Formats: sequence, C-alpha cells, structure tokens
Amino acid sequence: STYRCTKYTIVNECPRGVWQALTCTFSNMSSDSEGRFLYFAFGSNLLKQRLQFENPSASLYITGRLKDYELKFGFWANNVKSRWHGAVATIEYCPGAEVWGVIWTMSNQHLSTLDEQEGVSRGMYSPLEVSVETEHGPVLCRTYKMNNFRPGLPSPQYKKVVCLGAEENGLPAEYLKKLNDIETNGYNGPSLLDELKLV
Repeated sequence: STYRCTKYTIVNECPRGVWQALTCTFSNMSSDSEGRFLYFAFGSNLLKQRLQFENPSASLYITGRLKDYELKFGFWANNVKSRWHGAVATIEYCPGAEVWGVIWTMSNQHLSTLDEQEGVSRGMYSPLEVSVETEHGPVLCRTYKMNNFRPGLPSPQYKKVVCLGAEENGLPAEYLKKLNDIETNGYNGPSLLDELKLV
C-alpha cells in the first residue's frame, strides 16, 4: 500500500529534528526504507493525478503557504511552446504576498523525473529550498522557480488543472476565487489535459 507520512514523521526521523526535505530518510515505510523528500507544488502539480502521471510515488503530506512570493504565469524566455499551449506557473519574490500550495512527499527515485518535468536540465526552472508555513509550523521543501520569466496567459486547460488541484486539496476559498479569476488565452485544442483522462 502507498505510505502517507504524518506530521510527526519528519520531526522524529530527521537527524537533530531538522526538516531537510532533500536528505531525510523515513524509516517506517510500508515496504522498505527508501529515502523521500518534500516538494511544494503551486501549479498543475497541485492535482494529484497530474503529478502522479510522471511521479507515481507522490503522496499528500499537507497544504501550506509560501510567504513573500506571488503566483505568476509566463514563458521561459522566448520559448512559447509547451504541452499546455500557454503560459505555466512560477513564483516570483514579492514582499507581503503569499502562494498557497500542496506539500507532497516523494521517493528520491522520482527526483530526476520531477526535475525533468520542470525542465531543469534545459534551464527552464531552477530548484530551490523554501520554508512553507503549515498549520503545524514551517516545513522546508523543494520547489521550482522559472528562469528568464516572460509573462503570458495560461490555456484554459492548464487553468482547469490548477483549479481542480486547489479544490481537491482544500485550499482557502479566497485563494480558489483568485485562481478561478485568472485570465486565459482561449486555446481550445488538444493539450496534456487529454492525456490525464480526468473523469
């Protein structure tokens, strides 16, 4: 069965109580003691079905907010092509703002697939460690920030996945309204959404 860590596991298992998302090894896995890390998602990976499409080990940990960052949609430099046919999500430093999202626990085996999804090797996104506020205190997580950001509008399909993920995980109603109010580019052709086969 799929292991879902509790809010106590990280504190008890990480050396000296430090929540090191990239190195912490959980010892009470259901089948073995594989290493896991924590990942903060704020875009399409809010939706479990989308994240597990390429990273099947992802399991919900908790929701939280990233302070002093703002959710943005855009393109990597002049690269306007994507499987979503529009701009995609990133975060930008903005004092006083906040981004709500989902913290997932994932197998270290899927660190490379997550990096590949985010285009790290191509220079599209860079990984960074952030402190996410949760109802149980701050948690250190891996997340991603777009390089050479150029603003743009997301496709309706991409927006749908972001909103579905936010609803699925119970993000605050005010934040859901903000997501639902996002303007799109009106694209109505095929996209990655079709591959997800959402019911």
